[in-house]
Amino acid sequence: MRAWALNLGAWKQDRLLQRVVRNSSYLLASNAISAVLSILTASLLGASGFGVLGAITDFTANINRLFSFRMGDVVIKYAGEFQVRGEKPRAAAVVKAAALTEAASSVLAFLVLLALAPLGARLFTEDIQMAPLIGLYGLSILANITAETSTAVLQLGNHYRSQALVNLVQSLITAGLIVYAYLNQAGILAILMAYLVGKAILGLSPMVLALYWLPRMYGPNWWKAPFSLLPPRRELVSYATSTNLHGTLNMIGRDSEILWINLFLSPTVGGYYKVAKAIVNVLVMPIQPFITTTFPEITRTIAAREWERLKNLLKRVTALSAAWTGAVALGLLLFGLPVLFGEWSLFGRTFSLYDLEYLPAYPVILILVLGYGVPNILFWNRSVLLAFGLPEYALKVGFWTTLAKTILTILLVPASGYLMEAGLLAAYFIVSIALLVWRGLVEIRRSEKAEKQDLKTVRV
Repeated sequence: MRAWALNLGAWKQDRLLQRVVRNSSYLLASNAISAVLSILTASLLGASGFGVLGAITDFTANINRLFSFRMGDVVIKYAGEFQVRGEKPRAAAVVKAAALTEAASSVLAFLVLLALAPLGARLFTEDIQMAPLIGLYGLSILANITAETSTAVLQLGNHYRSQALVNLVQSLITAGLIVYAYLNQAGILAILMAYLVGKAILGLSPMVLALYWLPRMYGPNWWKAPFSLLPPRRELVSYATSTNLHGTLNMIGRDSEILWINLFLSPTVGGYYKVAKAIVNVLVMPIQPFITTTFPEITRTIAAREWERLKNLLKRVTALSAAWTGAVALGLLLFGLPVLFGEWSLFGRTFSLYDLEYLPAYPVILILVLGYGVPNILFWNRSVLLAFGLPEYALKVGFWTTLAKTILTILLVPASGYLMEAGLLAAYFIVSIALLVWRGLVEIRRSEKAEKQDLKTVRV
C-alpha cells in the first residue's frame, strides 16, 4: 500500500506527464461532440446513404494522404531538435520549407481528386452522380493547405489551448449544421456542406494562429531564414519521403476500410461498417490527443538524452491509455448491445441511439475494439522511432503488413464478408504495432547503454 502511494506521488510530481495530460485535456473536450454527430447522420441518411457518405469523405481524404508528406512529423522532428538546441533560424527554415512543400502537394492532390472523382463515384458509391459531391468536398484539401505544418508549429510552442478552441468552435458549428439538417430531414449534400465548413475551420485557423506565433517563436524575420540552414537535403528528403510512403501504406491498409467494403460488397454494408468505426472511435477519442501532445515531448527528451524521463513518460501514458481502453472495451462487451440498439424511454417518448437497421454493425464493433485497442494503448509506437530518426523501419513494417492485409482482403472479403475485413484489420494492428514497439524499446535501451559507456570512458 505504501509503495503504491509513493508511486502515485511520483506520478503527481512528474511535470512532463502533467504537461502531456493537461495539453491532451485541452484537445479532448472539443473531440467529444463528433461522437454524437455520427448518430444523427446515420439516422438521417440510413445505412446505404451513410456508406456513400463514408466513401466520399474517405476517398477525398485518401487522395490527400497520397500526396501528403506528413510535414507535421518533419517539423516536429527537425524544428523541434533545433529549438531544443536554441538554433531558431534553422528551425524557421524547416518550417518555411515544410509549409511550401505542403501547399504545393495540397494543390496537386486537389487537381488529382477532380480528375479521379468520376471513377471514385462509380467504384465506391455505385452512382456516377456522386462525382460532383466528391469534387465539392475536395475543397477541404485546399482549406487545409498548410494545416500539418501550422499544427506542428502550435505544438512546438505548446499552444494547445488555441488548438482546443479552434476544435471546439468547429465542432459546435458543424454540430449545429448537422442538427439543422437532421431537423429538416435534409440529404447528403447538407451533411457534406457541414463537414466541409468544419474542415475549412480546422484547416485555416491553425495557419492564422501559426502566422501569429511564428514571429514570437523564431523572430519577426523568420520567413527570411535561408534554405541553406536546412538539414542535409538527402536526409530531409529521405525522411519526408519515408513518412509519405508510410502514410500511403496506412491509407491502403488502415484508412480505406469503407472503400474496400463498398467496392467488394455494397454501400449498405459499408454503412454498417462506418457505424461500427464511429462507435469504436469513442474508444480512440480520449487517447488521440495524447498522440499529438506526446510526440513533441518524446522528441525533446530524446534530443536532450533524458532516458529516465522518457521511460517514465512512456510507462505512465501507457498505463493511462490501458486503463481507459480496458474500461471502454469491457463496457462495450457487457452493455454495448442494449445501450446502442435497445429502446430507451425519456419524458414519455421511446427512442434508440441507433436504428435496428444497424444491428449488423455490433459484431464488427467487438472485433474492432480488439484491433484498435492495441494501437490505442501503445499509441507512442511510431513517435519513438521518428524521434530516433528511424522512419525506414516503420516503413518496412508497414509495407509488409499492408501487403499481406491487402492480398488477404482481395482474396477473402468478397466471399467471407465484412466480418473478415474487421478481423484482418485487427490482425494488421496487432502484428505491426508489436514490431514497432519492440524496435523502439531496443533503441531506447541501446542509446541509454551507449551513454552510460561514454560517461565511464570520460571518467577514466
